[in-house]
Order: sequence, then structure tokens, then C-alpha cells
Amino acid sequence: MKQKTIFSDIDGTLVHQVNFENIDPFTSKALPGAVEILTKMYKQGHHIVLTTARPESLREVTIEEMDLLGIPFHQLVMGIGRSERILINNTSTKNPKEKRATAIEVQKNIGLEGYGL
Repeated sequence: MKQKTIFSDIDGTLVHQVNFENIDPFTSKALPGAVEILTKMYKQGHHIVLTTARPESLREVTIEEMDLLGIPFHQLVMGIGRSERILINNTSTKNPKEKRATAIEVQKNIGLEGYGL
């Protein structure tokens, strides 16, 4: 299996969303399927990049939160916009039918179960 790069938002996607000023890594709740699915992907050798609109000042709290919840990742990108996120990627010249980019939009605060991940 080829290594994939998984980009995932945090708030409302992996954990129940709260206002940034109320983030507490000790009371944070992982959404259904978040830990299990990301752990499976991590163990399969996929590269996990977590993205968030949280400001850089919350980096250590966010890392602690992910660690306490058991959500594995390789990179953490902070301070991105809260609006639409667009993935731009190229096609394969060797295999033009190979899927190289996918987007999955999940309902806020529902979790990752039922999306075929």
C-alpha cells in the first residue's frame, strides 16, 4: 500500500469544538471514530498532518490534548483560515487513473465514523 498524506482539521472534526479560550486538554472529548481511524492510518504508515485555525500560542496545549486523547500525528499546522480549505495536487504521469487527491467533508461534531475511512 502506498503511503498517503492525511490532512485533518481538529476542532469539530476530531474533537468536540469549543471556543479557543475554553480549550482544556484534560476535558477535551474525541469524536466517534477519531482515535481509532487515525491510529489505524498511522499504523499503516500514512503521514498525518493536523490542521487548525487555533493560534500558534495554543501549540503546546494542542499537542498535549492530542497526546492525552491518543490521536497520533506527524505534523501540526496552526493558524490556518477558518474558511474553505482547498487541496491542490498533481496527477500521476505513470498512471493517470490513480487517485491523487480526495476531500471528505464531515458534519461538525459528529465524528469520522461512516465515511469509509
